[in-house]
Amino acid sequence: MGTLYVVATPIGNLEDITLRALRVLREVALIAAEDTRHTGRLLTHYGISTPQTSYHDHNKRLKLEPILEALAQGDVALVCDAGTPGLSDPGYRLVREGEED
Repeated sequence: MGTLYVVATPIGNLEDITLRALRVLREVALIAAEDTRHTGRLLTHYGISTPQTSYHDHNKRLKLEPILEALAQGDVALVCDAGTPGLSDPGYRLVREGEED
């Protein structure tokens, strides 16, 4: 079982990101992103080529199992559009399911 990293991303300025967040985004096997276009801009800015999959309100039932399967094989980062994934977005369910495994 891998580690699920809940990674905070910049709210406005792309430079408002921690070194740890950048390291995690480079090293994980998969990034589960609320909006892959938005996260893609961040990744491109920092030269990060980690694969992404979308995970949001409209596809969370479809994507939960594949993401958990990826987590069983390696580390996964969870990011939202801006800020820290939390209780009010679809990341909550993934965090809860990850804790149960």
